[in-house]
Amino acid sequence: QVQLVESGGGLVQAGGSLRLSCAASGHTSSGNTMGWFRQAPGKEREFVARISWSGGLRYYGDSVKGRFTISRDNNRNTVYLQMNSLKPEDTAVYYCAAYSGGWTASPNFWGQGTQVTVSS
Repeated sequence: QVQLVESGGGLVQAGGSLRLSCAASGHTSSGNTMGWFRQAPGKEREFVARISWSGGLRYYGDSVKGRFTISRDNNRNTVYLQMNSLKPEDTAVYYCAAYSGGWTASPNFWGQGTQVTVSS
């Protein structure tokens, strides 16, 4: 089991920045690919970004490329999502995810989410 706890969400004006954190724990937390997803009201969950264990591989959804950056600190078992140039359409609950099966697998552990609201 992997436990994931997100933090850092909040209310920000359009054009502003936020940094989300995801603290991972559990006996399988090391070696995992980690990622972020989001879900806006009335919409399906959307992929945002993922990062390999080493940090050497990163992949982003088209809607956030060039604005969001995913990173990780394996010593702290924490993954980050730096969000810049935020837009009202970025408003959503953001979820941290762990891919215990590796880079090409589907995420199989989820956090409870943190709300991000971007005002216009």
